[in-house]
Amino acid sequence: MAHPKSLFHAEVVNDQALQGEAFVKNDGLRVVISDPLSPDPGTNPEELLGLSLSTCLNATIQALLKGRGLKNKSQVEVHIDLVPEEKGGFFFEVLALVKIEGLPFEKADRIVQAAEKRCPVAKLLEGSKTVTVKTVE
Repeated sequence: MAHPKSLFHAEVVNDQALQGEAFVKNDGLRVVISDPLSPDPGTNPEELLGLSLSTCLNATIQALLKGRGLKNKSQVEVHIDLVPEEKGGFFFEVLALVKIEGLPFEKADRIVQAAEKRCPVAKLLEGSKTVTVKTVE
């Protein structure tokens, strides 16, 4: 059910765990899902999380640049490791490397930090001890 003030609402379904397909309702995106530890073709939660974070964060950076009258190109590359826990289970170690071409490092870093505070996906991950967003040259 959509939030009453929602600007956009999506319904995403996975009913086959790590073998099959996940999809966005109403003829949206469909992806083949596979276990990250198997050689089977398909994507997995790690990759989907990386796509979500890189896309949302970069779109937010571009909006901030545009708001400042800048047209610099930016790139967000997300590295995700699936790490086993000693007591069983797993966690994701996430490193987002962000660069903005043609800006001094300090200015680029301020924009990246502002974007991290505004990006809905970064907000969702905020406070996680295993997620790092880093500005690079």
